Amino acid sequence: MRNVRLIARLDIKGPKLIKGVHLEGLRVIGDPQEIARRYYDAGVDELVYMDVVASLYGRNSLTGIVERAARDIFVPMTVGGGVRSVDDAKQLLRAGADKVAINTAAVGRPQLITEISRRFGSQCMVLSIEAKKIADDKWEAFTDNGRERSGLDVVEWAIRGCELGAGEILLTSIDQEGTRKGFDVPLVRAVTDAVSVPVIASGGMGKTEHLIEVVKQGGADAVAMADILHYRRAALADIRSAASAADIPVRRYASA
Repeated sequence: MRNVRLIARLDIKGPKLIKGVHLEGLRVIGDPQEIARRYYDAGVDELVYMDVVASLYGRNSLTGIVERAARDIFVPMTVGGGVRSVDDAKQLLRAGADKVAINTAAVGRPQLITEISRRFGSQCMVLSIEAKKIADDKWEAFTDNGRERSGLDVVEWAIRGCELGAGEILLTSIDQEGTRKGFDVPLVRAVTDAVSVPVIASGGMGKTEHLIEVVKQGGADAVAMADILHYRRAALADIRSAASAADIPVRRYASA
């Protein structure tokens, strides 16, 4: 088993880092650069930046934030929100992103997944799926930061996205996001069972046990954390130690 990656998720609105519940009710946390630097210094494995209003306004405004981060933060960065074309992806990758995450535009035109994958490599193309439970063991993919129904079954869409060239899936549970009640483990398991690419579980982590559960029972390859880090409910070092103690392989990190 490869190392499970510990990822800090940074939801951005304009110049501010925000946090919501069920992708709504956004609350300002602070300066994303300052907070990203804090997580980098604490040993985070990767960062995910999501522009939460980009699809609404038809643009991604993260280029400046990514450029600043790339100057002194040296872990992989995935950037998403409002990416609608190969040119949009190129702009973010040029600014310092390592991967681009696409949701709304991919649902609207799935061929975009293939175009980005062919141009920059599948490792750069992350399919972002916002999932809402609609029945037992059944989830629907939503777009526009959880606002719009797509009619797509999450598992079927994940499979199709990988066939089109996605090299990774960022899987966010709308139901669990911001609740601190744990991940939607059956959702994560359903997707990890269906695809061969890495799956990042996002939405719901409130304590270290939730990470252990989603990795061991859900098969997650990586875990995206927001609330637990933003509000300092647990330190990255403690999360890493707890994972290691539970026999989950994680990158060794010795603080300076």
